[in-house]
Amino acid sequence: MKRSIDVQSLVDSHERPFLVIDREYQVVAVNTAFEQAYGVDAAAAVGRHCFQVSHHSDRPCFEDGEDCPHRQVFDRAAAHSCLHMHRDSKGRHRLVRVTAHPLRSADGDLYLGESFHEIGVEEPTRRPNLRMVGRSPAFLRTLEQLNVAAQHDLPVLLEGETGTGKDLAAELVHRQSSRSAGPFLTLGCTAVPESLFESEVFGYVQGAFTGSSGSRQGLYEMATGGTLFLDEVGEMPQALQAKLLRVLETGEYRRVGGRKTLRADVRLVCATNRHLSQMVRQGRFRQDLYYRIACLDVQLPTLRERLEDVPDLAEALLARFSKTAEPQYRISAPAMALLQGYHYPGNIRELRNILYVAATRTSSGTIEAGHLASLVDAEPKEPPVAVPVVVPAEWQALGRQQQPAAVPAQASEPLRELESRHISRVLSECDGNRRKSADALGISERTLYRKLGRYGLV
Repeated sequence: MKRSIDVQSLVDSHERPFLVIDREYQVVAVNTAFEQAYGVDAAAAVGRHCFQVSHHSDRPCFEDGEDCPHRQVFDRAAAHSCLHMHRDSKGRHRLVRVTAHPLRSADGDLYLGESFHEIGVEEPTRRPNLRMVGRSPAFLRTLEQLNVAAQHDLPVLLEGETGTGKDLAAELVHRQSSRSAGPFLTLGCTAVPESLFESEVFGYVQGAFTGSSGSRQGLYEMATGGTLFLDEVGEMPQALQAKLLRVLETGEYRRVGGRKTLRADVRLVCATNRHLSQMVRQGRFRQDLYYRIACLDVQLPTLRERLEDVPDLAEALLARFSKTAEPQYRISAPAMALLQGYHYPGNIRELRNILYVAATRTSSGTIEAGHLASLVDAEPKEPPVAVPVVVPAEWQALGRQQQPAAVPAQASEPLRELESRHISRVLSECDGNRRKSADALGISERTLYRKLGRYGLV
């Protein structure tokens, strides 16, 4: 009883949300700050598994690809800090930085103490069915950077391949900023002809050009008090680059054909799939503008860098399809293994298109591996590897020219069978536990998932 009082005194001394967890993932104590932040009653939380309380999940967070502080503390008895996506009683997603410390009781038992520093709370979006989804470390690190960027009223540059969700990232920055009540306007720099670009951004006055029967506000003026998102800013004409630079430096601009100097209070977010720094060196993008728009630079990861998120992304994308079509779509385990083994050159946009086509091929509502035929290639795009040949001692005396040539890996189909049997044996020895199997094989869980899909071992 004395230990319980001491533990509760410890957690109540923390101003931030704080939990104490035992070796079996069970919550031992909860402080008042956690109850208030997550709408959880301490009496209901104590005795439950930590992942049930924080994630509303039925399995530990590491099984979903998250960095698990519990494993770090109990395996190494060392402090650990990581990012997590938690859920509160209202179902909102909350990005938090978890700081975990080992705690010792009076009789030497080891416990885990977790404190939570909240970085951002998922707010309603203009498009309720569209939001950034994921729990992988790469995704959560990016989400942390976006939330930090949102707190500073400076230009943001989002860099990433096509299809990585730069538009959703820009909207998230706006929603989490002090400008969230203001407008969020988007201009695709590739969609507007160069001759109309300036008038689209800055507006025009009557008589500015043939056909201009009246005056018109530009997007920059319309976005005052809010955020202007320039997508694919690397395509902006160089003449406009100079005018945009002047606006960023002075806050002043003129409509096309106008003489009156106007001012607008606008936060600029830009996105590009180009390497702007390389374009600067090539003289194709102004260096001074680059430094102005890249005050806060966030790199969005490719989908192949966060394959752990494919199940969550697929669920969210299929939910969008299911709102307009019946039946509700599901993905079988073998099909999911194929999806997690693909390399996605088109990123999330390609995943969406793959799921859309696969959904049209199923009549039962369940997407099977066969429905993904011709849509995904589970084989990794790797260069052929030469397989060394063991040379008998009597051959070595004949010199290198007499030795047989290496055998190309592509001709060694038995090697695939050998690897498949080896993985099957390890899985059996580990009772099907994929984390333990990956550790035994000396590979990551993500790599193991790819191989399971490749060899049909799901």
